[in-house]
Amino acid sequence: MSLKGYKTVLREARDEVVINKSRFIGHAAPVSSTEEALRFLARIREEHRDATHNCYAYIIGRNAGIMRYSDDGEPGGTAGMPIIEVMKARGVVNCAVVVTRYFGGILLGAGGLVRAYAQGSKTALDAAGVVVMDKSARQLIEVDYSTWQRLEYFLRSAPVIIEHTEFGASVVCTLMVRIRDEEILLADITRVTDGKAETLEDGTLFYPWPD
Repeated sequence: MSLKGYKTVLREARDEVVINKSRFIGHAAPVSSTEEALRFLARIREEHRDATHNCYAYIIGRNAGIMRYSDDGEPGGTAGMPIIEVMKARGVVNCAVVVTRYFGGILLGAGGLVRAYAQGSKTALDAAGVVVMDKSARQLIEVDYSTWQRLEYFLRSAPVIIEHTEFGASVVCTLMVRIRDEEILLADITRVTDGKAETLEDGTLFYPWPD
């Protein structure tokens, strides 16, 4: 598995903005293939089949090998292109965005449409949460209660995400650490606990970290 991380969205989500009485509903979702992107688009189209337009863009592949977009009846270059340009600017891949428009009776003009669909795309990405998928390791750290306070204080400022802490005969903390930080982290844990911590790597995976 390559160590190279990539950006995508954390979850499927939506949000909307009203511009000159038109509703622009931005939908975003993580997708791993063209087929998955098209299924997402079909679902949004069905949900909003009474909308004026359902314009979309998707980017597939960690190296953005597949990029597609559609104006869905809006003037050429005023909808799909602004949506995908926002996605490219944020650096997201394996992601689909649909911006649904309910026309409010006021024409926006080409420039106004470009800005509106760009805003719809940004709104969708913000709602879905842009994350960095970094190659990471899950570490189980076990310490006795007399050592836990020191370790907990250290972990508060360490480059980790604590998933779970179990208090039994000892304290077992499950945390995620980026592979690039793992060696230094384990050395620091050994130092902070005076070598009293037992550590065990419990697998590696691409894990979502805040952008």
